[in-house]
Amino acid sequence: MIPARYAATRFPAKLMQLLGDKTVIRQTYDATVATALFDDVIVVTDSDIIYHEITSHGGKAMMSKKEHESGSDRIAEAAEGMNVDIIVNVQGDTPFVKREPLEKLLRQFDDPSVQVASMMQVLTKQWEIDDPNFVKVAVDKNMNSLFFSRSVIPYLRDKNIPVTYYEHIGVYAFRKKALIDFTQWPVTPLEAAEKVECLRYLENGISLRMIVVDYMGVEIDTPEDLQKASKLLSPGL
Repeated sequence: MIPARYAATRFPAKLMQLLGDKTVIRQTYDATVATALFDDVIVVTDSDIIYHEITSHGGKAMMSKKEHESGSDRIAEAAEGMNVDIIVNVQGDTPFVKREPLEKLLRQFDDPSVQVASMMQVLTKQWEIDDPNFVKVAVDKNMNSLFFSRSVIPYLRDKNIPVTYYEHIGVYAFRKKALIDFTQWPVTPLEAAEKVECLRYLENGISLRMIVVDYMGVEIDTPEDLQKASKLLSPGL
């Protein structure tokens, strides 16, 4: 499922911006369908404009019935009445999704202890590490999440110790019960402070199993991100 909110705070109507010859939301939808991994791919939106954008081009979309604080809340409403085991949340602003990392994500559920899984990629540029638009994640030895933050984590007090910094990528997979439980919990203090929804899981005692993936392109959070994405899509421009 692809949650798609029209009124983004940092970049209003970003999902309807043109990226190449399609809007951002259609690029994301088509890329997700092209993986051929899923029984169904559905955009779940609060916007008639986005709904029409998807359905008028042959895609599947659903309108949310309520206002929602997060993408997970939005897709949980849609999934509640469905007979499904695993639900994957592909953010509407991630147009470069690929088959291989999504396959790796789904394999995590071979472990029955995994309730939620997500992706991260290595950050190598210092400006990315410092930028609060890049959500960082720290993990334990078993690749379970310890914390997510817009701040730099871990803080490198000893400059002689090698540290790998990871960016959280906004692609999640859930067992249905974990997703529905998420919607029953109120917004938690750390989630509210950081504006990072997966902290709600951590604050309720559920770690996310993280996988490291190769570079996943650009998430469209700002007009500058859209320019970067356009260059990735058409390197000659």
